[in-house]
Amino acid sequence: MSGTPEWLPPLVLLNNHGGDWDAYLAAIYAWFKRDFVDNKPVFQGRRLGLKRHPLYNGKEATFWHMISEGQEEEDRIPDFRRCERIRWPNPVIEHENDPKVKYWVSVKRKEDRIHIWLEEEDYVVVLADRGDFLLPWTAFLITRQHTRQKLRKEYEAYWKNRP
Repeated sequence: MSGTPEWLPPLVLLNNHGGDWDAYLAAIYAWFKRDFVDNKPVFQGRRLGLKRHPLYNGKEATFWHMISEGQEEEDRIPDFRRCERIRWPNPVIEHENDPKVKYWVSVKRKEDRIHIWLEEEDYVVVLADRGDFLLPWTAFLITRQHTRQKLRKEYEAYWKNRP
C-alpha cells in the first residue's frame, strides 16, 4: 500500500512559472477555481459549498486558507508547500474510499469538522459541516510529529467510538 496514488496530480511549482509570484498565484488560483468554483465536488453524497468571504485580492477565503497559514485572516502568510499542492484537495476528497485515505469527524468551535487524511503524503483536507452542505475549510501538509500523533489519536478515537 506504499507509494503515491496514481490519482494524485503533480505539484504546481513556483519554478515552473519563472519564479514570478504573480504568475504563480494566477496559476494556482486557476486550479482552485476549476476544482471548487467552476465545479462542485461531493463528499459522501453531500455537496461542497465555498467560503467566499472575506474576499482578498478578489479571491475566496477558502483559497487563502488552502495556500497560506496564520491565525488572523489579514496576516496569513503563503506556505509554498500548500501552494504546490493546490491540485490535491479535490482528488483527496473524491477518493475518500481509497484505502490510503482516512477520514473522521472532530468538533472545533462547536462545529463538526471532517478531516480527510492522505497519510502517506502527510496531507490533510478539512471540511466544515454546515448541515445541508460542507465547506472546504483548509488543507495542509503535516510537518510536525506532534501534529501527526494528534491526528492519529483523533482518527483512532473516532472509529473506536463509532456504533
